[in-house]
Amino acid sequence: MKFTKMQAFGNDYVYIDATKEIPEDLGGLAKRMCDRHFGIGSDGIVLLCSSERCDFRMRIFNPDGTEAEMCGNALRSVSKFAYFHGLTDKTRLTVETLGGDKTVDLRVENGQVVDISASIGKPELRADQVPVRTEKERFIDQPLVVGDRTFNASSLSWGNPHTVLRIEDAEHIDVEKYGPMVENMECFPERTNVTFAQPVDDGHIRIREWERGTGETLGCGTGCCSAVVIFNMLGLCGRTVDVEQPGGILHVRWDEEGVVHMTGPSHVVYEGEFYL
Repeated sequence: MKFTKMQAFGNDYVYIDATKEIPEDLGGLAKRMCDRHFGIGSDGIVLLCSSERCDFRMRIFNPDGTEAEMCGNALRSVSKFAYFHGLTDKTRLTVETLGGDKTVDLRVENGQVVDISASIGKPELRADQVPVRTEKERFIDQPLVVGDRTFNASSLSWGNPHTVLRIEDAEHIDVEKYGPMVENMECFPERTNVTFAQPVDDGHIRIREWERGTGETLGCGTGCCSAVVIFNMLGLCGRTVDVEQPGGILHVRWDEEGVVHMTGPSHVVYEGEFYL
């Protein structure tokens, strides 16, 4: 089976053209392909599928075999994948995901995609829709006891749940310790992605990300967007922000109509064939 390895800010996925045929046992396939010792190694696999209402449909499977609703970096990258392989000549694409239909714009120079912008819609802030178990209508800037410390936590959803923890030092936070603890807390019935976010100034945030079903990643598009939305609501940043991740800087804009846009590059690393 042919595949393309791509990365955006170090958030690496294996991309598969499934427009004509979808492989069997996708959860098992993800476990095998994502293994960094016995497989290809990645943060997940992404399938580009046909869609009845959009240009394409995207499906994402985590290294643990679970299916994810949405991923911003995968959304941007799979759109470049479609253009790169000649599956479309459009520079504006609509992509169906489990987290809703999204719009992606490709900036092409000399036949090459140099930048990708994705509009991921409006954040879902109602606690029962994230979901998070709480008596409050919204779970915003609430104390969350995690082991030996208490974080100021806020939860929202892009079709996949995110919890933003406000911290003072992103570089030294123990993501491997606190990430899985928060992900699996009982108050998150569908588990949660965890964004450790440090406000720097009005146009700058630093984050570290613990992805549900994956672990720590070098980048997370929806995590960046989550931090911008929450910190803007709390008066800690503006509506146009550069979000610094270990893998690079993503540009995020929350427009006046409430729609969030992310812009950044994506790179093809290599192509190959995986023996089933």
